[in-house]
Amino acid sequence: QVQLVQSGGGLVKAGESLTLSCVSSGRSLSSAAVAWFRQSPGAAREFVAAIRRRGTTVYATDSVKYRFTISRENAKNMVYLQINSLKPDDTAVYYCAVGFRQDSSSYPTLSASYDHWGQGTQVTVSS
Repeated sequence: QVQLVQSGGGLVKAGESLTLSCVSSGRSLSSAAVAWFRQSPGAAREFVAAIRRRGTTVYATDSVKYRFTISRENAKNMVYLQINSLKPDDTAVYYCAVGFRQDSSSYPTLSASYDHWGQGTQVTVSS
């Protein structure tokens, strides 16, 4: 049974940086695609970034790519999301996700590609 536990987040000021962490237990992440999604109040969950099983990264937009960095440490079963130059629009609940299916790497931007989700962590950015 795979369990994902997230940490990090909180209340930050615009322009600051933070790093979200996600640790997996129950199965090695070395054969998984990993991703981060976020959900703002009243909005649907949206894709932020992913790392395919073989290590290539995918970002939602070029704008996200310039400020967000997804990384992983397979030896520690950890996934990270570093966010720089935070904006109030980044306020959301952030979720890490893991998928071991081929679809997880073939369609990394789709939430349906992932079978395991973290509990979510709130990031609030004040102006």
